Amino acid sequence: MKARTLLLTLALCFVAVAVSFADNPNLGTWKLNESKSKIPPGFVKNTTVVYEAAGDSVKVTTDGTDKNGNPSHTEWTGKIDGKDYPLTGDPTADSRSYKKIDSHTMALANKKDGKVVASGRIVISADGKSRTLHLVGTDAAGKKVTSSAVYDKQ
Repeated sequence: MKARTLLLTLALCFVAVAVSFADNPNLGTWKLNESKSKIPPGFVKNTTVVYEAAGDSVKVTTDGTDKNGNPSHTEWTGKIDGKDYPLTGDPTADSRSYKKIDSHTMALANKKDGKVVASGRIVISADGKSRTLHLVGTDAAGKKVTSSAVYDKQ
């Protein structure tokens, strides 16, 4: 009887995790739509962004080019709970947080040594086929820079 109860409890936990990730429209592979995007020169350009389930967390992998046009690759694994989790591959930031605003909107913040260096908002379209990242950061001269990157779901 105890084994049966334990198995039923574990099965329900797995179903709950699957349902919670199924409710996340960010999951999947996203490709940059450069013609719809407004990314200033010298700003990082992520051409591919992948969101995938990683246990009870989410793993976000980006590939693209850095401000000098060199290949870039970042990885972040954490929860969408507004807390900072380590970010690798980005020389300008060492942690990132994501916070769910509503079913189609998230806020994000990149930090270096605890200080916000870039922040933004990700909005998924109503049909779930595109997402837009509005990002605000600073350039090398300390000037505020904004970008708007539109991605299509693959």
